[in-house]
Amino acid sequence: MLIKFFISAANNGYLNGLANEFNESTNSIRKELNNLSNAGYLLKSKENNRIIYNANTSHPMFDVLQKIVRQHLGLEDIVETVIDRIGDVDQIALTGEYAEGIDSGNIEIIINGLDVNEDYLNSIKSKIKKKIGREVSFLVNQKPDLNTIILYNKKSK
Repeated sequence: MLIKFFISAANNGYLNGLANEFNESTNSIRKELNNLSNAGYLLKSKENNRIIYNANTSHPMFDVLQKIVRQHLGLEDIVETVIDRIGDVDQIALTGEYAEGIDSGNIEIIINGLDVNEDYLNSIKSKIKKKIGREVSFLVNQKPDLNTIILYNKKSK
């Protein structure tokens, strides 16, 4: 559940939707949502007779939790590896199910830049999988969509 809410502050969910997504009972999801809300990590809001939960970005631990989730997924390792050895990278972004907070086992990374070494990217997939325990797919020079999370932006560095 931490991945769902802390990979991106834009992610949100409600009780029944989260129970279906995680294939868990509503009681177990309710307990976790209550624990995280009572601790101040999640905010609740009412929308169309549903209680919607999302990460409390004002919580003093928000940045720490987000960093832990990203480290757990191995995103920082991927970014460092790609930036160091791939060519002129302008942007690295997370897309697909992980950007939506779903731990599906396949991380999709968009890499935009000039002269991106796609052969190198293909050669490091197995090394990354061994290190972080998840498949990685690289999408080169594709436009990020609304659910994309920017992990690195050359212009902002």
